[in-house]
Amino acid sequence: MAELAAVADIQPAPRTADDILAALSGPASHSDGPAPGPGPEAAGKTVFASVRKPAGEVIAEAFAEAHRRDSDHLRPWFAVVDGNNHQIETITTLAADYQVKVPILIDLIHVTHYLWKAANSFFYTGDPEARAWVRDQTAKILDGKHRDVRAGIRRRASTYGYSPAERAGADECADYLEHKQDYLDYPAFLAAGWPVASGLIEGAARWIVKDRMEVTGARWGLNGAEAILKLRALHGTGDLGDYLDYHFQQEKHRNHDSRYQQAQELAA
Repeated sequence: MAELAAVADIQPAPRTADDILAALSGPASHSDGPAPGPGPEAAGKTVFASVRKPAGEVIAEAFAEAHRRDSDHLRPWFAVVDGNNHQIETITTLAADYQVKVPILIDLIHVTHYLWKAANSFFYTGDPEARAWVRDQTAKILDGKHRDVRAGIRRRASTYGYSPAERAGADECADYLEHKQDYLDYPAFLAAGWPVASGLIEGAARWIVKDRMEVTGARWGLNGAEAILKLRALHGTGDLGDYLDYHFQQEKHRNHDSRYQQAQELAA
């Protein structure tokens, strides 16, 4: 299992819930009105990847990089995650250690994934009303009404008398929204101009890991996989050239300069 974390400088780009819904629905959704403005863009990204280190250590490296960039904590820090409890606990602990406030948000795409589980309890496969229902619930969540959404899901499942098996997806979604309620403040993130989805890390998972590590016929040992991940992360963040210069310089010093110096000392 590869663990990934990323740090980036993100220029705020305030948006509304309608902007997000339009972006999720595609160009046709705003054909009669103005297109949504550009979302927040990441610059100066640094990616950390490892198959050897546990998630906590990878996240700690990301925090160290963020602190290096902003040691006085003059800029806003925030984190977008996929909802993994260990990730959230680690970020919360490290934020306390660094004495910096770090609001945490669950990636909206992961939330909609659970909404679709509920929709599968309420609608037949392929029913166009399912998509409209998911969109409506997403709009409510973006407006900060996640409590209303989970209450409505449970009420619908009970009102229509679904069996435990039939309502399993609905219950899973409602439970998820309840357990993650402290990390669903989309109105605050939208107003601040911060991202509400983890495209930065999801993209990195594709081009760092999947595109190289999952090619047909590939077989990886732990050391080889770790080395390739490190090199691809360096390349993706634009630091590979500097790293190779340093690597070759150290290799020359280790294999040639030090031996020449030892030979000179022996000759003397």
